[in-house]
Amino acid sequence: MDSKIYKTEIDKVKSQDEINEFEVKYLGRNGEINNFLSAIKDIPNSERKKYGQKINQMKREIEALINSKKLELVKNKSKVFFDETLPGNQYPKGSIHIISLAIEEITKIFEKIGFIRVSYPEVDWEWGAFGSLNMPKGHPARDDFETSYIDAPAHPKFDRMVLTPHTSNGQNREMKRVGKPPIRMINISKCYRPNWDATHTPMFHQFEGLCVDKDISIVNLKGALDYFAEKYFGKGTKTRLRPHHFQFTEPSFEVDI
Repeated sequence: MDSKIYKTEIDKVKSQDEINEFEVKYLGRNGEINNFLSAIKDIPNSERKKYGQKINQMKREIEALINSKKLELVKNKSKVFFDETLPGNQYPKGSIHIISLAIEEITKIFEKIGFIRVSYPEVDWEWGAFGSLNMPKGHPARDDFETSYIDAPAHPKFDRMVLTPHTSNGQNREMKRVGKPPIRMINISKCYRPNWDATHTPMFHQFEGLCVDKDISIVNLKGALDYFAEKYFGKGTKTRLRPHHFQFTEPSFEVDI
């Protein structure tokens, strides 16, 4: 190849995209240099050395031209006037976190069927997290593996201080606050357990509902779950209750969607 060809071609390059295209054309895997090298098998043995030297020389010249052109493009770009005193671009100041959005949506769904969202302490006493829920001392949920205890003096009546391991500590408080049925509340809050593996983190959000009234049964639970599933996940979404063993509650159900 005559060197005038690629020299003339690179002189016409005016942008970074064009120099990239030029580099691929001549030095790429399927570029001109590799094509010439692939053809060396068709060159007589007596001429291969000279042929190879010529191709290598051509490659070095093209590489030098490319580097020179890149520097030229950078220098030309830097000549563009830039006023550093101009104000910066205005960017959005952020958005509501996806968890906060979910909490708001769930709250609005349950408000339509008479539930209110409550909020209770994330730091509690053993009595609030366990004793008031009929979980006696020695219950598996009160083990150090399941609950994060705070290094602080124990209360003479309410026992040790804990990071609440579930939102159920709000049940007793809500019943005391309201005083008598009907009670319809949801509690969406952070919970803490000293577990960390592929499916668990030390802090997570839990969503819980409590309904206390006359003539309340599993039928009402199923109806509330069906209503929520369709409003949250979309029209036509169905739920299925399966009896399931959970170590800390009885009776228990697994909910399939």
